[in-house]
Formats: sequence, C-alpha cells, structure tokens
Amino acid sequence: MDRQVLEVENLSKKYEMGGRTIRALSKASFRVMRGDFVAIMGPSGSGKTTLLTLIGCMDRPTGGRIVLEGVEVTGVPEAALYRIRREKIGFIFQNFNLIESLTAIENVELPMEGLKGSRKQRRERARELLDLVGLGDRGGHSPLQLSGGEQQRVAIARSLANDPVVILADEPTGNLDSETGNSIIKLLNELASDRGCAVLVATHDSFLGSLSNRTLSLRDGRLQRNT
Repeated sequence: MDRQVLEVENLSKKYEMGGRTIRALSKASFRVMRGDFVAIMGPSGSGKTTLLTLIGCMDRPTGGRIVLEGVEVTGVPEAALYRIRREKIGFIFQNFNLIESLTAIENVELPMEGLKGSRKQRRERARELLDLVGLGDRGGHSPLQLSGGEQQRVAIARSLANDPVVILADEPTGNLDSETGNSIIKLLNELASDRGCAVLVATHDSFLGSLSNRTLSLRDGRLQRNT
C-alpha cells in the first residue's frame, strides 16, 4: 500500500472583491503520508481555513492541483466530488456542527446512509465509534445534553464513520477549555497513529503543534515552513 495519501502542488486561491484581487492562498506545495498528524499553524487570515476547504473539495482552487490516494481531484465534476467528500474525507469543525434534533448515535450514523450496510449495521458501527471516543454510554443523548468536549468527541466519531483516509479539523479546540482541548488533541493524535489515516488540523494551539509530527506554517496565504 502506498503510504502517500495526499499531494498538494502549487495550490492557489484568489478572490475578486471590490475591484481588488485577494490572494487567500499562493502556490502551496506539500505531501502527507498515512499516519501523519499535521498541524497547520498561522495567525487569523493566514489561509489555514482556505487550505482545508480546498483539500476537503468544498471549494475549487484557482491554480495548482490536489491528488488524493493517487487520483487528481482538482477538476472532477461536482457529483464525483460529493462522493469523494463522503467516502474519503472526514470533517471536524470548531462549532461541532451536530444536528440538535438527532441523538449522538444518530449524528454518527448520518454520513453512512446510502454508503454502508443495513440500518442495523450502521447503528452497530456508530456504537463502536462512540465507544472509541469514550462516549459509549451517551449515544441516546441529544447534543444539547452534552458538554462541549463531549459534542466534539461525537463530531470526531462522525468524521470516522466512512473510514476516511484524511481527517480535516478546523480549530477543533477553539470553543473548549484548555484541559478538554488537550484531551481532544491527544485523541486526534492517537487516531492518526492507530488507524493509519492522515489528520490535518488548522489551529492556533501551540500544544497541538508540539504533538504533531508535521507542521505547516502559513502567513498571508504563503507556506513559510514545511517540517
């Protein structure tokens, strides 16, 4: 099995706004291997979220290319991108993005609909994933009955539902206290090493940077360091 899971080459994104050209990302290039835990560091407005959005196939670049598991995804039709997002990529957001009308276990099941097995099989897998993140006894609770840290753990379980090769997390500890945030970071680190997926995290958190085995530093849309 090829250990390289992601290649980004000369990736760029610009916007036209009020007669000005805004260069959100300029010619970023790097490679990511299975098991990598990559911290994307930089101040607000440096291009971190833009980079994750492009890698996650939620927006199109204006230059460069993205290769995921040996397949260039930069120019594929939207219908194909939708399937790639569901099957290959897991997403974790700062604000959790759980559906409040669903229970924790139903939130984890949701990405599997139409992709994985019977309803019974999806329910069993959702239980296993909640167990993995330490919430096996909270599956019947709604997001409003869970703490912020518990909601983020549900979001992590949901991101794993379809066995993604890449997990993208945008400021996953931004709405958590430091102790809870540190536990979330350690969990993401363990997922990268134990499950063999690649985890890329956009963050201001220096503790996260210290745990990562790779660091990408962005400033003004440009990659300053790739270690």
